Amino acid sequence: MSLLVCQGATLKCSFGAAPSVLQVIPKGPPVQVSAPFAATVMDHLPMANILPFGLCMSLANPTVAAATTAAFGVLTPMPCVPVTLTPWLPGSPLVPINNFPALNNTSTCLCTWAGVISILSPGQFTVNVP
Repeated sequence: MSLLVCQGATLKCSFGAAPSVLQVIPKGPPVQVSAPFAATVMDHLPMANILPFGLCMSLANPTVAAATTAAFGVLTPMPCVPVTLTPWLPGSPLVPINNFPALNNTSTCLCTWAGVISILSPGQFTVNVP
């Protein structure tokens, strides 16, 4: 069983320099787990739900590529601005929250700059979802 993810979950990006925190903005009547809001697979919006991961080290990111080129090929990380256009996958389709699958701690989200965003800590440790 996976754990239900909620407001305040800790996230990491495979190309980010620091962890980030998930922000949950309820899309209907809020569902709370103990105190924080429960997340769904639709909580993937950059800068609203998924905050920056410090510095980005992906050469697929145009700012990193330009800075690296200017530094004669030495990888030069630049500030992270997540570009997450698709929902988290796979989620928990058997547990709908406001008609969307609940987000579980095994789900991942893809950044346009080639990063894979995963969940380090779900924000709570008592509620399991299939």
